[in-house]
Amino acid sequence: MAELVPLAEELSCSICLEPFKVPVTTPCGHNFCGSCLDETWAVQGPPYLCPQCRAVYHARPQLRKNTVLCAVVEQFLQAEQAWAAPPPPDGWKPPARAAAPSPAGPVACDHCLKEPAVKTCLVCMASFCQEHLQPHLDSPAFRDHQLQPPVRDLMRRKCPQHNRLRDFFCPQHDECICHICLVEHKACSPASLSQASADLETKLKHKLTVIYSQINGASRALEDVRARQQDVREATNRKMEQLRQEYMEIKVLIDAAEATSTRKIKEEEKRVNTKFDNIYQILLKKKSEIQALKEEVELALNKGDEFEFLEKGIKLQGVSTKPVYVPKVELNQELIKGVSQGTSDLKDELKRYIRQAQDKKPEEPTGSGNPGEHGPASTPKPIHFAKKFPKEEKRPKKPPPASASATKMPTFGAPEELLEPKQAGLESVGKATTTQLNAAALKAKVLETFLAKSRPELLEYAVKFSLDYNTAHNKVALSENYSVASVADSPLNYQPHPKRFVYCSQVLGLHCYKKGIHYWEVELQKSHFCGVGVCYGSMPRQGPESRLGRNSASWCVEWFNTKISAWHNNVEKTLPSTKATRVGVLLNCDHGFVIFFAVAERVHLMYKFKVDFTEALYPAFWVFSAGAMLSICSYK
Repeated sequence: MAELVPLAEELSCSICLEPFKVPVTTPCGHNFCGSCLDETWAVQGPPYLCPQCRAVYHARPQLRKNTVLCAVVEQFLQAEQAWAAPPPPDGWKPPARAAAPSPAGPVACDHCLKEPAVKTCLVCMASFCQEHLQPHLDSPAFRDHQLQPPVRDLMRRKCPQHNRLRDFFCPQHDECICHICLVEHKACSPASLSQASADLETKLKHKLTVIYSQINGASRALEDVRARQQDVREATNRKMEQLRQEYMEIKVLIDAAEATSTRKIKEEEKRVNTKFDNIYQILLKKKSEIQALKEEVELALNKGDEFEFLEKGIKLQGVSTKPVYVPKVELNQELIKGVSQGTSDLKDELKRYIRQAQDKKPEEPTGSGNPGEHGPASTPKPIHFAKKFPKEEKRPKKPPPASASATKMPTFGAPEELLEPKQAGLESVGKATTTQLNAAALKAKVLETFLAKSRPELLEYAVKFSLDYNTAHNKVALSENYSVASVADSPLNYQPHPKRFVYCSQVLGLHCYKKGIHYWEVELQKSHFCGVGVCYGSMPRQGPESRLGRNSASWCVEWFNTKISAWHNNVEKTLPSTKATRVGVLLNCDHGFVIFFAVAERVHLMYKFKVDFTEALYPAFWVFSAGAMLSICSYK
């Protein structure tokens, strides 16, 4: 089957991407479905361009069916079907044709309608019993009449035109005929009923074999889908387990870093408190000594004997006291400032790294082709900070000062002398990675929250706006108070304006959004050639790059014929088809994503883009086909 893939691409129409249906060939040598090319040129109008090589035809070429290519496509489809249907299992055979049912009863005589018939006359086209058959046996007038055993349902077997028994079958007209009808069918290939029955039985048996093979192929395909589904489930489980282990290691590193920084602060607190305790004890002892001296002086003053007073007073007079002095004791502000500054620097570095990573990959597709297949946010790669902080790793250790205050901490906030070298490196990586993961996880959580919201919840963010007349292309007609855009039958000759689209039939909303969360809905009247999206105000207005999704300044979902695609930066993502005619757009400027919903009784995800927006965003619309119409919905 692999060798048929290149051939399938060659035999597919570049407009509808399906195998050719009634192919036609342009003068430049390219092939398209006749209906696809007619519809494209009807919308495009003169001059007519080849959709593939853009060759210009001022007059519409008269194209005819390419019969050779049509035959090749038919043979290819048959070969593809034969490849797709696996052979039936060995030993299987189609069931044999059942025998003709035995007659329920005798054929009645057409003359008396009572006795059973014994013969049927093919000239008289009637059946006779033995008594009424006698004239055919006795009279010479009936000698040439052909007799045969009784024929049941004679009226149904007779040719309505010639009143003769139909003994032949014409395969060209798929009908049973009599021998007189053979003259009218002389250009055909009639066969006897028995031969035609045998041929048809052979064809039906072959068809039954093909059907049986297709059933087996469908069963195998179902088993394969279930097996692949199980493989996906096991792969995601393994990946989630791996992520769980990674997050556990990250949490361990974070806890270790936090414990180290906290311990350093607590050690500084303990050092200062120990000094205060020592000072307190010294002051307490000093106070007790002064208190004791005071009591001795008071006691000496109470002595009545002069000799004893002089003896005691002289000794107390020689005892000297000093005023209480409290030394200056403070926290090591250098240490605390180092921890705080290191955390702040790391946070700023992580923000910058996250912005760079998102600029490299601004969008993320949904899942497999699964409608709405929207998948979980991708986990950022671990950040290796060995190259991010070279100064910190090579920073020389300062000798400890004479005082009890600790050395200045590294920028990260953990003392290098208290950690093993490997642990210090892992600590830096862990904290940086965690900060990035926290930011990414926050965005992913917000995105998942909005993906799970119902339509009434989304309508809480609904905004109203009108279409900007100054941006409308000359073939875009605006109506109903600038809330409806459609393709005009002829150019509208709008006044020139710097914001007006001059290449693609597009128009923007009048309002732009820089911050906040905004939601609006668009009704599609004819979703064959139209698009809905958002763009920067700086998006080009001229040239092919001015089309929605064909540049880095716009994001959209587009309907082209029956194909639905998501476009950004000229990269296409084909989406599953939907019958919904209303599209909801949720723009979250704060967390950097835009979601497109198919709105019916419930909302279903069509596609989502994740990007850090750098400019204000405008609602943007594209209408191309005649009859295509977009309406900005109003909400009650």
